[in-house]
Amino acid sequence: MAAEAVQESVSSQWLPDMEFIRQELGRQDPTVLSVLVALVVGLISLLIWRLLRGSQSRRRAILLVGLCDSGKTLLFSRLLTGNYWKTHTSISPNTAAYRPKNDKGSNFTLVDVPGHESLRLQFLEQYKTAVRAMIFVVDSSAFQRQVKEVAEFLYQILTDATLLQYSPPMLIACNKQDISMAKSAKLIQQQLEKELNTLRVTQSAAPSTLEGSDSPTTTQLGKKGKDFEFSQLPMKIEFLECSLRDSKEEEGDANLGNVEGWLAKLA
Repeated sequence: MAAEAVQESVSSQWLPDMEFIRQELGRQDPTVLSVLVALVVGLISLLIWRLLRGSQSRRRAILLVGLCDSGKTLLFSRLLTGNYWKTHTSISPNTAAYRPKNDKGSNFTLVDVPGHESLRLQFLEQYKTAVRAMIFVVDSSAFQRQVKEVAEFLYQILTDATLLQYSPPMLIACNKQDISMAKSAKLIQQQLEKELNTLRVTQSAAPSTLEGSDSPTTTQLGKKGKDFEFSQLPMKIEFLECSLRDSKEEEGDANLGNVEGWLAKLA
């Protein structure tokens, strides 16, 4: 009863004010009201845009991920220096500031995430809240025997709750195209879609999460009742072919134009 009395008291205080506002609005020129409404909508839209822009500006990391020996560290070096370097399997992340070639003044932080199975999820967990975009590097020449492991790692990334929330664009860089046995980007995409389609059935009951994550992953990859396709995902995913060393000379020019162009569009 006391609560009802309080509610009636509050209502009786507000009713005259609301009636006054209604009457005042009724007297206004409809044109003036339209302008006021447009201004309010504009201000709200501007506020939302600034909030989203601020959130995006705080996420400036470009993560290079993939299996061991796929070429992540060499890609890291090529993007930064343009030169070929002998690399070794990384056991800790490599980080450096990177400015795309369009020279718009936007700097990113390149993060070369170790590809070893015991390390990659640990470091991905560390950097995923700062991610602006991801480059998943695939060894096109060894893809046929690595397809299941590539798909499993990709599944863990694509079903992680934090990454789904941010929906960063992803480039799947089909590396080592200079090798004669390399699979094309189109074939790699098709085989990954088939493998992920199988994985979502076998793992949907207990989906994988990034190590240390407190938030659950989604239970459904893609659209329910349809064969999986990358186009069904909330993040934009592109497949491009590249080569980090010349077919005749390791120190030769790398075929990185597609990758650099993709990075330039993020600025």
